[in-house]
Amino acid sequence: MKGFLPSKAPATSYSIESDSCNRIEEICNKLPKLLLTGKIHTTINQLSKNDLSIKQLLVNQLSQDLKLAMSQLSFIAHAYIWGDVKPHGKLPEVLAKPWVEVATHQGRPPILSYASYCLDNWFLVNKDEEISLENVALINNFLGGVDEDWFVTIHVCIEDAASGAIDACKKISQCNNNSSEIDVLNLFKQIEGSMKKVNAIFARMPEKCDPYVYYHRVRPFIFGTKDNPDLKKGLVYEGQFDNKPQFFRGETGAQSSIIPSLDGALQISHTKDHLRHYLNEMRDYMPPKHRNFISELENTSQVKKLLESSKKLTDKYNDCLEEIRVFRSMHLEYAGTYIHKQSQIKNPFGRGGSTITGTGGTPFMSYLKKHRDETEEQKID
Repeated sequence: MKGFLPSKAPATSYSIESDSCNRIEEICNKLPKLLLTGKIHTTINQLSKNDLSIKQLLVNQLSQDLKLAMSQLSFIAHAYIWGDVKPHGKLPEVLAKPWVEVATHQGRPPILSYASYCLDNWFLVNKDEEISLENVALINNFLGGVDEDWFVTIHVCIEDAASGAIDACKKISQCNNNSSEIDVLNLFKQIEGSMKKVNAIFARMPEKCDPYVYYHRVRPFIFGTKDNPDLKKGLVYEGQFDNKPQFFRGETGAQSSIIPSLDGALQISHTKDHLRHYLNEMRDYMPPKHRNFISELENTSQVKKLLESSKKLTDKYNDCLEEIRVFRSMHLEYAGTYIHKQSQIKNPFGRGGSTITGTGGTPFMSYLKKHRDETEEQKID
């Protein structure tokens, strides 16, 4: 695993011959056209009960194929839910059943999450070259286009750039008073350098992702059903959960494991309030290995004890926190530009969703500001 990206590039097609899997792939590939023409609902509603079955994948335990199915069924389901003027609050069984099955296998709720939207949703344009913004493209998308693809590939490249920091987090959590100062210092330098790369990539978001297009053409498809004023009654998965409405958070960068890992390894604490509860809830949407990794860091790191007698370590620790603060400040700035400002622009054709609630169902501006401020406050004098 390179950071939190899969060790192998995600599968772009299924490894076995299966009519139902081929159908999933075909529908997902056609989503931009189906959404444009308003035919997503008739396409799904005319299918027979088992037309999107993933039984063969589950029987054969094909890991990469199952991740692809999770991603593609999530995209199809969200297109079905959000691909009309008003959201659809009920998924037909032909789509609901395989989606719940594959989500259960993946250890995550049946909703489009960061893992399926980003981590498992990319390929290298040139397989002989490394991951970069000039060499990564998406497997699945909704409407397609430069802005949507750029928004997601920025996050893919951020995950890649953060791999050095994640590796250092694991090592630094195992350090104790017997660890040499130079070893700990080098790990701090590794985190700082990695996060500088992350911030340089994040700063490129405006190059090819326009705020207006993002708000009206990208954002509407990634909302969830929990704390969402547009789906107050939740989502019914026909034939699943005893046909009772379910409430799940939407796709959000808070489901990335990078910042929680840094918080855990560097012992950056957050006050116990609704925000803390929300951040913990986001772990339910992460791949199980990632959430376990974060918990291990939190339970083992003694990094602040290592700083008590070393100004060198303290200064470099603060440098790490500064890069995390820069990242959180940039995120706050983008939230203002890409969401809050766009919500003030009248557009009869746009559907940016709630103006005060993020795609994860939170008052995003106040939360992001709190993240940033708490990071700054924990620098050590």
